[in-house]
Amino acid sequence: MTAAIAKWGNSLAVRIPQAIAEQVQIQAGSEISIDIIDGKIVLTPHRRKKYTLDELLDEMTSEHLHTEISTGVSVGNEAW
Repeated sequence: MTAAIAKWGNSLAVRIPQAIAEQVQIQAGSEISIDIIDGKIVLTPHRRKKYTLDELLDEMTSEHLHTEISTGVSVGNEAW
């Protein structure tokens, strides 16, 4: 498949056809990595690792803990 390169401000842009976007599960706002490999532009969807609660809690140390922060008197539904 071929696509045309367009000017976008001081940069260049290429449209990704919907069929390809669906195949690689990207949408507007998705992050991608852009690399040059053997003289070719390679776009790769950037997948953020999803952490479990246990993985996140394993990273907690006493250095990450803080004291309770006062935000003033409880109001409305906060008061119980």
